[in-house]
Amino acid sequence: MENMSGWKQVVGKWGEDLAAKYLTQHGYQIVARNFRTPHGEIDLVALRAGQLVFVEVKTRTSRTYGLPEESITPRKQAHMLSAAEHYLERHPEHETWQYDVMAIERQRSGKVDIQHFENVLA
Repeated sequence: MENMSGWKQVVGKWGEDLAAKYLTQHGYQIVARNFRTPHGEIDLVALRAGQLVFVEVKTRTSRTYGLPEESITPRKQAHMLSAAEHYLERHPEHETWQYDVMAIERQRSGKVDIQHFENVLA
């Protein structure tokens, strides 16, 4: 089981690296990665046009467990919101914010699909 956990970490970091690169190429500035809170970790914190953007990255290498974005359950959304509130308490200079989800899927062919879902906690 330990080996599987290590694989998940490798895949997760790979997905976060791709998401950060994608966001940077689309005008975002990454200000934090893997920000830990008592409510869970925020994968990426970015700025775009003065707005703070929290980003949850979900990466899959197969569809055995469904599409990456399908893992964002109501319980996960509650944790995401609590984590964002924790960050904002420590960074009150940010008045506007949103929470995005990046779904990254690596096909067997090696092709990578990246989907960016904006403002998912509206």
